[in-house]
Amino acid sequence: MSNIRKAFENGKAFIPFVTGGDPTLDVTEQLLYAMQDAGADLIEIGIPFSDPIAEGIVIQEANERALEAGCTTDKLFDMIFRARQKVTVPMVFLTYVNPIYTYGKEKFMKRCVECGMDGIIVPDLPYEEKEELSGVCEQYDVDLISLIAPTSHERIRMIAKEAKGFVYCVSSLGVTGVRSEIKTNIAEMTKMVKEETDVPCAVGFGISTPEQAAAMARVSDGAIVGSAIVKLVAKHGENAVSAVAQYVREMKAAVMR
Repeated sequence: MSNIRKAFENGKAFIPFVTGGDPTLDVTEQLLYAMQDAGADLIEIGIPFSDPIAEGIVIQEANERALEAGCTTDKLFDMIFRARQKVTVPMVFLTYVNPIYTYGKEKFMKRCVECGMDGIIVPDLPYEEKEELSGVCEQYDVDLISLIAPTSHERIRMIAKEAKGFVYCVSSLGVTGVRSEIKTNIAEMTKMVKEETDVPCAVGFGISTPEQAAAMARVSDGAIVGSAIVKLVAKHGENAVSAVAQYVREMKAAVMR
């Protein structure tokens, strides 16, 4: 059974996202510990990349800060290897096809295993091309997480049938970012997913308030929050740990309502 399932065993999951190396790798490491202690059930870590096409301006700028601070994929792997001595919740990378291929996909997956990463999310890998990575992911037992956007019913069902780890339901078309309102019929999407698979289903893109998180958790297995957390990191810089921990506590409490 996928280790990622553990994140969903005790009720609704709260899944925070941080950009690795923003503002520094040391701060990212402290954020991992603090978010776990505050109730995070699974942690998503972005690998900084110069062209993160699925991201809005908040996470784009975080990628730029991390790269300017000298974060590399190797340094991020090394930090996570250290952090894994204390972090027991599942962790997944969010990255893009280019960094994986530049690194070498076999070498990349091998290092994921060595440092205890449980899965990867690759927003620019279309379902039709997932064989580019699915074979090597299976070989190394790294879950390739499926993203399901609010598109046709047939496509939602097709992707859900082959999902691994958890299904990432995208609440809105477009790039990541805080939204004042989520208008997509998430309940209908998650119902279709549940009819095709027993893999847990969490909702992301646009969630920032406890009310939004609670609403999404009511119709799915959990909520994913990125931009709102990255905004806190941008605001507080090297002093962001306590602010992020407090936010994660509030959001975890909201999804458990």
